[in-house]
Amino acid sequence: MDIRALDRRALDLTGRLVARVRPARLTSPTPCPDWTLYGLLRHLVAQNAGFAAAAEGSADLAPWQRAELGDDPAAAYERSAERVTAAFAAADALERTFAMPELGTGAAFPGRVAIGFHLLDYVVHAWDVAATLDLPWEPDEELTSAALRVAERIPDETRSPGSFFGPRAPLPADASPRRRLLALAGRTPREGEC
Repeated sequence: MDIRALDRRALDLTGRLVARVRPARLTSPTPCPDWTLYGLLRHLVAQNAGFAAAAEGSADLAPWQRAELGDDPAAAYERSAERVTAAFAAADALERTFAMPELGTGAAFPGRVAIGFHLLDYVVHAWDVAATLDLPWEPDEELTSAALRVAERIPDETRSPGSFFGPRAPLPADASPRRRLLALAGRTPREGEC
């Protein structure tokens, strides 16, 4: 399946959870130590803007750092999801080079790889939103497998607290694919959660 179609499913998975956020929960802590739920939603909207800009040929860091949620975070998320989906839909998007200044000066990846990073980010952040709201996290098998393949290729030496990809979390030998994915993303779900 085209990585872009899978990415859209990751955006939809996250969007369904974001739509459940109520204003009183915006100050709730998340599994991401530096972010409240509001901060996580701003990150999601900013990442969509940054990836869209990269797909459109921009190497500017600013889109990755700005995100306004306004009075309706779910609507802001949906607008950003539509924009990044449209940018990824360009006929040559998979072959383009995406500048990713958020990862460092000169960081660039083939479109197919960059879109894979985006997919991974949104499947994992869907869990962050779900865990914050005590809701089920239910990526389907195909989406989980695609995100897991990306996560397994992230070198350990690029993982550190506060970086794009955190250190791996402990993992039981009999872990399910969902649990393996979360562990590779530095997350530790509650017992019996996945």
